[in-house]
Amino acid sequence: MAGNPDFNSLLSTTLQNYQPTLVDNIFKDLVLLNHLNERGRVRVEEGGTQIIEPLLYAVNDTVATYSGYDAIDLTPQEGISAAEYDWKQMAASIAISGIEEAKNRGTEAIIKLLNAKIMQAEMSLKTTLNSQLFGSASASTDFNGLGNIVGTQNNTVGGINASSNSWWNPTQATTMGATLALVNMADVYNRASKGSDVPDLIITNTSLFEKYESLLTNNVRYQDVAKANAGFTNLMFKQTPVVFDLELATDTSDAPMYFLNTKYLKLTGLNGYWFKTTDFMNGTVAGVDARYALVLAYGQLTCSNRSRQGYLTADA
Repeated sequence: MAGNPDFNSLLSTTLQNYQPTLVDNIFKDLVLLNHLNERGRVRVEEGGTQIIEPLLYAVNDTVATYSGYDAIDLTPQEGISAAEYDWKQMAASIAISGIEEAKNRGTEAIIKLLNAKIMQAEMSLKTTLNSQLFGSASASTDFNGLGNIVGTQNNTVGGINASSNSWWNPTQATTMGATLALVNMADVYNRASKGSDVPDLIITNTSLFEKYESLLTNNVRYQDVAKANAGFTNLMFKQTPVVFDLELATDTSDAPMYFLNTKYLKLTGLNGYWFKTTDFMNGTVAGVDARYALVLAYGQLTCSNRSRQGYLTADA
């Protein structure tokens, strides 16, 4: 078994001290994670068997003018429901074998080795989480993704079946699959908006981003300064930044474009288990000459209003 057990305390302390930096880095250089974090849409909750998102899907019919002693309508109102989302779990292990420890004797050398392994785990956690947030939750253990929440019609999200509750469907462009045109973007943008409640991020792949760029004249190639300062190439559509993510395949045919109103999206973490680091332990796996620690993330991507999320597919 790996040598000096005092190293467990040293390694655990080093990993725990790095944990805030790990979390900051995960939400820094990928545009969707960065945007959710900057908009205050990454939150930590205390627990519960599920994540409950209250929904408002109908008007209050008691609202009316009246005079003097006119009776005020006291009819109980429906139209408030809730979506229920299951917690998902993600983990990365950090292992230092006995031979690695022997080759990196001394505090400085072993900490240098640990830092490299932490960076490896950090990059993998970030990439995997980002990938799942764009996905369709194809595996039962996956986090919810935009493909499931925004890119699919008449499916079940948050325990609500949109095929029998049409108000729970996302807004889809009237024209899908045609060559990208500004009128198609305006169609889905406008129908996903209500007054000043509009999409605050449009995200697509590089092919459609470049196609959109080609549709703009030189004097209207505005960009969002905050996004640019954060290192993200962007262009504006109406008042909303358009960005791309390499996680979305560079298809030139039927490529996706998401119109997100992140007011209604939330990446929720479970308190005490949101990128929690465990202590290093010897012999986590019987008969293996190594020390192990885990980074655990319990959470889920939720939506409380799918109709304010827009989607189109187009050719570049």
